Amino acid sequence: VELTPEQIEKIYEVLESMGIDVIGLEPEVEDEEEVEIEVDITIPEGIAIDDPVRMYLKEIGKVPLLSGEEEMRLAKLIENGDEYAKKKLAEANLRLVVSIAKRYVGRGMLFLDLIQEGNLGLIKAVEKFDYSKGFKFSTYATWWIRQAIT
Repeated sequence: VELTPEQIEKIYEVLESMGIDVIGLEPEVEDEEEVEIEVDITIPEGIAIDDPVRMYLKEIGKVPLLSGEEEMRLAKLIENGDEYAKKKLAEANLRLVVSIAKRYVGRGMLFLDLIQEGNLGLIKAVEKFDYSKGFKFSTYATWWIRQAIT
């Protein structure tokens, strides 16, 4: 059975609402088409947000997204131990963390805490990503970010 990311997210939400924690192994990522992801980092209505969070969102919005080629180049450098490449790959995907964290607001954690936990998942994804399998980093990182937040 092939599920869309939205269907998988819904399954996670239903299981979580039933009190079932989803933990697991590294994700099994299927081959996917190259798709540019435009991440929405605007704050939904009704979410109280203070100045430090707003400043953080403004700062990460300045970091340019990576092309597939740039992502692969950084991943190759990371494989060779390049710490600067790790930093660049993580920084370019901070908006992805915010986008995922927004879905978990109102479940008992502050928005900033959700972002912080998601960033830890992003760092883990940067360390474990294997570009040679041919998948986009954002697909792989999404799993690690969700695991860190939930």
